[in-house]
Amino acid sequence: MSTQRFTPEFKEEAVQQVTERGYSVAEVSARLGVSSHSLYKWVKAVTPDNSEKQAAELIEAKSEILRLKAQLRRTEEERDILKKAARYFARESE
Repeated sequence: MSTQRFTPEFKEEAVQQVTERGYSVAEVSARLGVSSHSLYKWVKAVTPDNSEKQAAELIEAKSEILRLKAQLRRTEEERDILKKAARYFARESE
């Protein structure tokens, strides 16, 4: 039972056939004589992990929510001040 070792260049070319040229994993693995399991592992190793991107998006969304809440609080305070001023001037004009 011998395990074949493939060069990094060979692996890169196989992955490019799947990711960039649009061939299926089964097709490329059959043509190159590589197990589809190995080819799936190679493709997964080069594709970026979405968890970091999702975490960054979540942090960005939370900071936006905090900013909007602060802006809403300021706007409500300004509204309340204007209401008080309107009542004050309405009483004086009578």
